Amino acid sequence: MTEETSSSRSVAAVERAMDVLLMFGRSGRPDLGVTEIAQELGITKAAVHRILTALRNRDLIIADSVTRRYALGPAAISLGRAYLARTDLRVLAAPELRRLAAQCGETATLSIRRGDTRLYVDQVVPDQELRMEVALGIPLPLHAGSSSKAFLAFLPDTEIDTYLERHALDAITDRTITDPERMRKELSAVRRRGYAMSVGERQSGSASLAAPVFGYDGHVIAVLSLAGPQSRFKQRLAECAPLLMASTERLSAEFGYRPGVG
Repeated sequence: MTEETSSSRSVAAVERAMDVLLMFGRSGRPDLGVTEIAQELGITKAAVHRILTALRNRDLIIADSVTRRYALGPAAISLGRAYLARTDLRVLAAPELRRLAAQCGETATLSIRRGDTRLYVDQVVPDQELRMEVALGIPLPLHAGSSSKAFLAFLPDTEIDTYLERHALDAITDRTITDPERMRKELSAVRRRGYAMSVGERQSGSASLAAPVFGYDGHVIAVLSLAGPQSRFKQRLAECAPLLMASTERLSAEFGYRPGVG
């Protein structure tokens, strides 16, 4: 066997091992058996056994002696946590904010939640004479405006109920939703669409869209939005919604979110 042939086989073996390990990450199942791994990856059960043994020796995979099924081990979980620890939300979101501002010609913002409030932490303002700008770092309620509703809508129902019981839905403008039952219907519509809309609910004369960014565990970790003058942007909300959703989907993937998994 030539050195080149041996090297090629070694690379192929490593690639098969990575394929097995990645299958655990994307399957959405808590554990996997040898047969299903072999069938899905198109390799022999003997090869799967060898790979799993090597991965177990490094704590990347653990085995259940009773069911004879395998799951991700502590070393794999440590790798995932190390990746998440290195991710900086603002850094990862910045390209999407720039893209959205350029595509739609309106202000793109990034918000995070802090308890029963949310706040803007970044924005990209377009080169328009008439444009929207937001104040960063100021706590805002979760019931007024598209970014706030995007956070509130994707909370568990029990948390939504608790919020609505604990807080009066104060009118910030004459368009703010102040009735709890109407708010529940609005939040249901947001969940169905995947994004929230607002026309003057938090700031008179503005129109906005917002969609959530999900973390690996399916919880909302941030919200991206587009906001502009109502006179110009209201007519373009439907046009820009798919672009916003594409951005939040890409950003969610950066944080390990897989729709329909978990």
